[in-house]
Amino acid sequence: MGNIFIFTLIVGMASALILLPIYKNGKQSTKDSTPLKTGVILAVVIILMACVFAFYYFSNFDRNFSTLWPLAILLTATGAILSKGAERKAKALLFIISLIIGVYFLSAFMFNADEKYEIAEMNQKVEIKTFDEKETPASVPPQFARNKMKKAFGQVPNTSYYELGNLQIQKVDGDYVYIAPVEFSGFFKWWKGDQTQGYFSLSATDSSANPTFIKSEMVYTPSSFFNKNVERHIRMNYSKKIFYGDVQLEIDDKGKPFYIRSYGKFISARNGFDVEGIVVVDSKSGETKEYPLSEVPDFIDGAVSPEVVSLQNSYFGNFIHGFWNSKFGKSDVKLPSDEGTEANVSPIFDEKGVMYYFTDFTSPKEGVDSMLGYSLTNSRTGKATYYTGNPDQSYMDSQGALQIIEKKFIEKKWHGQMPILYNFYGEASWLTPVLDSNGFLQNYFIVSAANPEISVYGLTPNEALKQYKTALQRGKGTVNGSSKAEEKQLSGTVLRVYKEKSGDFTVVSFLLDNHKNYLISSEKAPLAIYLKEGDHVSMSYLETGEDFLPVKTLKIEGLQ
Repeated sequence: MGNIFIFTLIVGMASALILLPIYKNGKQSTKDSTPLKTGVILAVVIILMACVFAFYYFSNFDRNFSTLWPLAILLTATGAILSKGAERKAKALLFIISLIIGVYFLSAFMFNADEKYEIAEMNQKVEIKTFDEKETPASVPPQFARNKMKKAFGQVPNTSYYELGNLQIQKVDGDYVYIAPVEFSGFFKWWKGDQTQGYFSLSATDSSANPTFIKSEMVYTPSSFFNKNVERHIRMNYSKKIFYGDVQLEIDDKGKPFYIRSYGKFISARNGFDVEGIVVVDSKSGETKEYPLSEVPDFIDGAVSPEVVSLQNSYFGNFIHGFWNSKFGKSDVKLPSDEGTEANVSPIFDEKGVMYYFTDFTSPKEGVDSMLGYSLTNSRTGKATYYTGNPDQSYMDSQGALQIIEKKFIEKKWHGQMPILYNFYGEASWLTPVLDSNGFLQNYFIVSAANPEISVYGLTPNEALKQYKTALQRGKGTVNGSSKAEEKQLSGTVLRVYKEKSGDFTVVSFLLDNHKNYLISSEKAPLAIYLKEGDHVSMSYLETGEDFLPVKTLKIEGLQ
């Protein structure tokens, strides 16, 4: 607290000296020229100190002198008007200097675009390979998770005091879960309650799971007031640090809640941002620690806030050829999508449990829903990779996928949320949960990004994926293998056969004597409709690791 008092004292005294005329008139050498009364100066100092203190205390603004340039312009202009003679000339000079500084701060965004692009520049790759059919996506949409938590709010003691806080995804003790803190519902509830009761946890991969309330008292929260407000508590302990993005709740593997916030530096002239580390706050004791990104504790998934990633995506997409190109020529400009679930980005996990922020990029041309590529940003290090996909193919962006869903269920008024691009059987594909108008999960929709006419939906991701594999085998798409599936050759004897009509074709599932299941459409192998138990077959298939492996070619002994 001492820092803010010293800061406001210095600012108040300097402001009073600039604002008030030191002498009553401009003839400072005459006997009539007397200093302004000390009482007036003290009164102005106190008023200015109070105003400056209130602004910095309630706004949680960083207490760097560079934040004072608007005040300096106002005070020097007023001071020059009120004074006379040599004093007016001196204060007029200060006004000109402060005005030049103000112009520098206001125009910095036009000159530091190249620096912004450099700090946001990503490694670039072509192959889409982060996820395939063997991974389990975090498939529960946040709106649905939030609805389930609200319905379980009766688990919270003194329910009327609280409301549900911000939802976010993370990995806790090996499980992918949504976390949402219980927050105070107003000032008087905080005054009486003093501390919140805990947080909710809900599986991010199982839509049938129910939320669990974890009791863990938290004193320093976003909904607390005065010095118990967690953002103000961080600012009081780190008065000069530059923070960007909201505070986030992080749970360690023992279930203990902490709040974190990303800090960094301006690119230039208080414009732009480059992340450097985080501040961690024990939500009960208020103990604070800062960590550079290279030393972030293992339990923290979102060290780089989604707001920071969204900002860097904007730098990368817009400023490839500088500021003016982003406004007029727009050569090579690509716009990040705003369909993400957290600050326009979507948190996802890879097969190793590492969290990334996903964002797809589209053309700045209106009416175009073609995806130019997508980025994955490591949420702990901030390092990003930009994937372009096959340059010979055109991919639909996330907005296009959502529009297809809206048209598909136009009568029911269902909508998609959280579209993520996956590599299913070598096909770039959008997997999107579909919700009704009340925010309840209805099904999962998969559509090919390269061939939008191929789309399916099912009650679960696995059911939708099975139908998608069949749709690809009907010939409209290709099952050329995924980023990790190996094509293999095999011969064997058929033990069981199951045939199912699918449109104009038949999907044939069969069990070989190696006790593995295989699947093929009659569109790819017309003679498959004659397959029966006891037949000897030779085939090529993809080792995807699924229960039913997709067959590419099939030869039935005696028929071919």
